Amino acid sequence: MSAPTVPATPTATRPDADTIRRLPKAVLHDHLDGGLRPATVVELAEAVGHTLPTTDPGELAAWYVEAANSGDLVRYIATFEHTLAVMQTREGLLRTAEEYVLDLAADGVVYGEVRYAPELMLNGGLTLAEVVETVQEGLAAGMAKAAAAGTPVRVGTLLCGMRMWDRTRATADLAVAFRDAGVVGFDIAGAEDGFPPADHLDAFAHLRRENVPFTIHAGEAHGLPSIHQALQVCGAQRIGHGVRITDDIVDGKLGRLAGWVRDRRVALEMCPTSNLQTGAAASIAEHPITALKDLGFRVTLNTDNRLVSGTTMTREMALLVEEAGWGVEDLRTVTVNAVKSAFLPFDERKVLIEDVVLPGYASAL
Repeated sequence: MSAPTVPATPTATRPDADTIRRLPKAVLHDHLDGGLRPATVVELAEAVGHTLPTTDPGELAAWYVEAANSGDLVRYIATFEHTLAVMQTREGLLRTAEEYVLDLAADGVVYGEVRYAPELMLNGGLTLAEVVETVQEGLAAGMAKAAAAGTPVRVGTLLCGMRMWDRTRATADLAVAFRDAGVVGFDIAGAEDGFPPADHLDAFAHLRRENVPFTIHAGEAHGLPSIHQALQVCGAQRIGHGVRITDDIVDGKLGRLAGWVRDRRVALEMCPTSNLQTGAAASIAEHPITALKDLGFRVTLNTDNRLVSGTTMTREMALLVEEAGWGVEDLRTVTVNAVKSAFLPFDERKVLIEDVVLPGYASAL
C-alpha cells in the first residue's frame, strides 16, 4: 500500500521549533561513518593526506547532501569513501566518536545507539578489537563531557557486519567479546538487494546462543521477503527501516507478516529523510511512518546518516510536524517506542522513560 497522508488530530499539540529542540529524543539507527562534522572531515583528511571534493566545511556539507539526493548510487557511495578515509587511525576514531556523542547531546538526545562496521576501519593498521576499543574510548569521553555540561546522554554501540562480505561471524564474535564494554548489539549493513540476511546464519545463531540482541537492515531496497527472512529465519529483534512492510497492508487490513510485526511489537527503525534519498518513500507527508504509527506499529524515528542526509533528530521531528501533521503526543510515542526497544536491560529502559522522557514531554503539553 502507499501510505496515505494522515492529518493531525484536532487535539494534537503542535510544538514550535524551540520546543522540538528541547524535547528528549532517542535514536536507534544512526551510522557513525555517516555523521561526522564537516570541519572534522576536512581537518582529518588534511592530516592523513586524503583529497576531498572541497576543503570548505560548508561546501563539503552541501556536497554530501547533493550527492545523496542525486539518485546516483556511485555518488552516494562516494560520500562514505571520504568519511571512512579519515577513520582509519586511533586519532581519527577517538575524535569522531567523542564528537558523535557531543552532537547527540546538543540535539537533545538522551539515548542513542551508534552503529559502524569495524572491518571498514582497518587500513591504518588497527586490528578489529583495537577499532572497537578506540571507538568505545571516544564514546566514553564524549559521554563524560556531555554529563559535565549538564546534557547527559547514554550511547550504546551496534557492531555491523557487511552483508556482501564474509566477516560477519568475526564481527559477531566482537559483539560478544565487548558486550560488557559498551557494545549492546549487532547489525548487518550494506547492499540489501541480492545479499539476503540468511547468508549470515552462522553469525546470527552464534549471537542467539550468546544472548546478544541484533537488528537487521531489511525492507528498504528489498521487500517483504527480506523482512520475513530477517525475522523468521534469522531471528532479528528489530528491523532497520522496514518501510516495505506496507506491501503487506491493503485498505488497512494487515497480512500475516505485517500482523506479526505489529502484534509482536517488533520495532521498525524508520529514517524518513534517508528513505526519501534512497527512493523508499516519496515525501515526508506520505512516508509510511505516520500510517504505521496510527495502525499501532512500534515505529521509531531515526536519522540514519546525519552528515549525508543533512539532518538531525530535531530536524526529523520538525519535518513530521510541518509536513505530516504530527503533534507532541506523536513525538512522545516514537520516543517511548525507541527506548522500549533499546538494547538495554528492562529496568534501565523503565527508569529512562519514567524519569527522563515522560517528564520532558509533559512540560511541552
